[in-house]
Amino acid sequence: MTDTPDPVRLLVRDSTVADYVLAPDIDPRWSPRPHLHPVRTLAGVPVTDTLPEDHRWHLGVSVAMQDVSGTNLWGGRTYVRDAGYTWLDDHGRIVHDTWHDRRPDGFTQRLRWLDPAGDTLLVEERTVAVRETGHAGTYALDIAYTLTAPADRDVSLGSPATNGRPGGAGYGGFFWRVAPGTPQTFTEGADGEEKVNGSTEPWLALTGQGADGAPYSLVFAGLGAGDHWFVRTGIYPGVCVALAFEHTLPVPAGGTVGRRHRVLVADGTLTRDDVRDLPWAPPTP
Repeated sequence: MTDTPDPVRLLVRDSTVADYVLAPDIDPRWSPRPHLHPVRTLAGVPVTDTLPEDHRWHLGVSVAMQDVSGTNLWGGRTYVRDAGYTWLDDHGRIVHDTWHDRRPDGFTQRLRWLDPAGDTLLVEERTVAVRETGHAGTYALDIAYTLTAPADRDVSLGSPATNGRPGGAGYGGFFWRVAPGTPQTFTEGADGEEKVNGSTEPWLALTGQGADGAPYSLVFAGLGAGDHWFVRTGIYPGVCVALAFEHTLPVPAGGTVGRRHRVLVADGTLTRDDVRDLPWAPPTP
């Protein structure tokens, strides 16, 4: 399939619900990487943010890690044990390699995770698709990815927490920077950031309001073995499926790590009972 620089847009029926930024031209300290932004509800309410003033390296919806065998592929300062957050010349980037498939409702691509010298740390296969759910005002955004290490060396995935930061800051993995605001978050058994952060429940919901006051809801699912939810609603709004919340995640030489996530994007404010009735589980391969 021939590569193209044309904008990548995802459609549900005839409505664009997300744009995919393939090669962002941004400060290399933000660890440039392909990402979805803006993502919108079916009614057009934006539910992502990018390059916010508080964390310039937060890029819509992306997959990113702060420590990939010593390379920062999250962006911003790197957490250094016994020193705290420090600006280092350790930023890599994630680049598009080739398309395997492109459709109005999704795509499959190969990407490369590069270190500061431009050498390949990991090869990623990524599939993104949007689907109708059969529930009014709601669609599903499905993302699946597989990371493969080089045949000749192991790769380690880490986070600020695995490098010594306390306080449940084990972020890194599939990350959604939510649109500006102060949303509420809950799971099946907990309410609020303090109780939800670090949990391992099957789904996590976040409800908020757009700039014009229109309500929206996001329901996240797809934790893998050993994953935890990382969530912020106070200092900034964001949700992450954290791959290294407590411990580093090894990718052995020639081996793979894969995840499948689903996010339900809905107009209106969902309750627990509403979520239970929705198809929140990621589709099986």
